[in-house]
Amino acid sequence: MSKIPCHRPGEKWCRSPYCRLMRLALLVAFGSLSFGHPLLQAEEKDLKVAARNAMRSAAEYFHGQVARHGGYVYYYDLELGQRWGEGAATVDQIWVQEPGTPAVGMAYLFAWEATGDDFYREAAVDAARALVYGQLRSGGWTNCIDFNPQGNRVAQYRNLPRRGKNYSSLDDGQTSSALRFLVMVDQALNFEDAAIHEACLFALENLLQAQFPCGAFPQVWEGPVGKPQPVQAAYPDYDWRTEGRIKEYWNLYTLNDDLAPHVAKALLEAHRVYGDHRCLESLKRLGDFLLLAQMPQPQPAWAQQYNYSMQPAWARAFEPPAIAGHESQSVIELLMDIYQITGEARYLKPVPVALQYLRNSLLPDGRLARYYELQSNRPLYMQREGKGYQLTYEDGQLPSHYGWKHKSRLDELDSRYRMLKERGASGSLELELTASLRPADAVTEDRVQRVIAQLDSQGRWISQIGLSADTLQPLVGQPKFPPGYCFLSSATFSANLRLLAEYVRAPIAR
Repeated sequence: MSKIPCHRPGEKWCRSPYCRLMRLALLVAFGSLSFGHPLLQAEEKDLKVAARNAMRSAAEYFHGQVARHGGYVYYYDLELGQRWGEGAATVDQIWVQEPGTPAVGMAYLFAWEATGDDFYREAAVDAARALVYGQLRSGGWTNCIDFNPQGNRVAQYRNLPRRGKNYSSLDDGQTSSALRFLVMVDQALNFEDAAIHEACLFALENLLQAQFPCGAFPQVWEGPVGKPQPVQAAYPDYDWRTEGRIKEYWNLYTLNDDLAPHVAKALLEAHRVYGDHRCLESLKRLGDFLLLAQMPQPQPAWAQQYNYSMQPAWARAFEPPAIAGHESQSVIELLMDIYQITGEARYLKPVPVALQYLRNSLLPDGRLARYYELQSNRPLYMQREGKGYQLTYEDGQLPSHYGWKHKSRLDELDSRYRMLKERGASGSLELELTASLRPADAVTEDRVQRVIAQLDSQGRWISQIGLSADTLQPLVGQPKFPPGYCFLSSATFSANLRLLAEYVRAPIAR
């Protein structure tokens, strides 16, 4: 085998994973390694060893140095003295909302499944126990868990003295992702951890009780919801610009921020693990709500939230009653999922007219607006006005804390719809429930090598503002980080760990 200088001072050549990767790169570059050659298989084995070593190094650092109380926030400075979730976090606060504790825990689980190394399962269990600590009396979770009994974010945790609020939230997948992760951990432990198992069943029971008779879910619940009668969606019969605002909008029927797909994944995971038929019944009722919530012509798509008369409704001051481009795409995808599971054609029926409407509504740059004005279908935006917001049709001075335009996925959705029409439903649950754990892009040796090379001597993947694809999001309350600022990111750690695990679990090429 060709020899190259070693990365270790004073050594000319060695068989470390690093040197093996360098030899592989040189052999490929100079054409001395052909596909199918036994040497390729050997070098691929070397790369898998390097990937496993990188996984363990990164996970040991993140679990041993970054975690607090077993959980995680979004971002950390390199000295681990400052921490941020949605805003600054104390050393005793962890985040439930992605890319916080459940997301990191799921990456550990995926690494355990890929390697069989119980270290990763133990790290996932630590994250699970942190979530159990912060489970609310209402059964779910809010976005942050505060382990300081006198902390400013303490809520009514189920197993602790009553203090704070008791709002279980489905916003941004908070309760859904926590429940889904805990169910996976429960199964990984063979249901033998009594606290984790009971937390799963308690959360599932309360989630099912939070579903309205029409099939909708609220953004937030404190207990079983009311019993408003199901009706078909309609346009407001009042001046929605000035009327119809409800302070506690979180009690309304909600689709905002992909609430329905998040809940559906949790229900399917619970059904897969526990075989609880109520989960599939709940999923079908959710699909029934989506059928009711489709707006009539001329805008046969979906809003972010609805009042109990099934009219699009206000949420926050910058979230008006409107047709929602992003949520409409998510609803279409979920309806196709439900059709594929149930085989009931009614869940597929709304899709073609919705796809055509959205295609006709594309912006000149090929994206979809976050909001389209009711009935006129003009793209609708917001501008700052003093301490509030003003509706506008202009997109020149948009607040930076919110996504006002979204990528179109219409071609992908249309292709899947045509395939389902041609092949029919599978009638099974084989929908890759772990898809969100897997890398979004193809796992190639080049990507694996780059991820390994980016790991520093301490086992850290360091992100940098302006140089990294994983830049800090402009969250409400987030400090302004300067260009070039270096930080650690839970999202980067989870994505890289999943990518390496996916490569490790794949069979060696033959």
